[in-house]
Amino acid sequence: MNAIEIKNLTKNYGEKQALSGLNMTVPVGSIYGFIGENGSGKSTTEKIICGLIHKTSGDVKIYGKPHTDIDTRASVGVLIEEPGCYKNYSVWNNLMLQATNLRLKNKADEVRKVLQLVRMEGAAGNKFKNCSLGMKQRIGIAMALLGNPKLLVLDEPINGLDADGMRIMREVLKDVTKNGCTVLVSSHILGELEKVATHYGIIRHGKMICEMTAEELENSCPTFVALQTKDMKKTKEVLKDKFKRVEEDEQKEYLRVYDAENPEQVVKYLYDNKIIVNEIRTDKIGLEEYYINLMNDKEAK
Repeated sequence: MNAIEIKNLTKNYGEKQALSGLNMTVPVGSIYGFIGENGSGKSTTEKIICGLIHKTSGDVKIYGKPHTDIDTRASVGVLIEEPGCYKNYSVWNNLMLQATNLRLKNKADEVRKVLQLVRMEGAAGNKFKNCSLGMKQRIGIAMALLGNPKLLVLDEPINGLDADGMRIMREVLKDVTKNGCTVLVSSHILGELEKVATHYGIIRHGKMICEMTAEELENSCPTFVALQTKDMKKTKEVLKDKFKRVEEDEQKEYLRVYDAENPEQVVKYLYDNKIIVNEIRTDKIGLEEYYINLMNDKEAK
């Protein structure tokens, strides 16, 4: 059984089709990074999963049961767009109000638990309106975690955060899964998503075009030798006489040699051709570049 199983999901808004036969599988206990450009259907999919909008057709199951099942819906925590908090209420009072809405027993204990989980116990007395963006995002996650959900659905929770806020958010997401929760998280900040996700789904024009594990992504991303010299144009011409794939990076600061056995092979070859290497390292493409290349390949086809 998977946390989420979606088959042939469609959603129409009049004549516009937001989702077109989407298939999706989210394993239990995973942090599933949901990736796609604006308008690709990510938020629509998440809202259908959470019951915020109705599907046109298709099948959506959460832990093996229909997503419309009352008990199933109660096991899903959601943060889409922004937390629904009262601005002049304290963090504590907002969470206590939500705990009351959920009819939780031992409300204060439950609120203390989620505040600790999201690193906000020291800010419980702060008014919501005085909290930073990162704090507000963590408050929203705390609210979604009340009631100990089995599935947490997050829409762009790290967008707009500073480096420290992103670090804390990564730690929170990892801790959440340690408690047995599955996380579905969308984000445009793919470098950060890559640090935490265990699985990925890439959506385009309302269709799932690729699902993979973090290990499969790692194996799909080629390594290369990156180097700098004083005369990059001449170096590129020389390298192309020996190596099949030599490219400039996006900033045109480095040359990439994809089919070299090791950096030493490149250095020796350039030295024999009277070119001195200023800087060299082994590297590999990451999730963001993999995604861009995949999108470019789809456009070419």
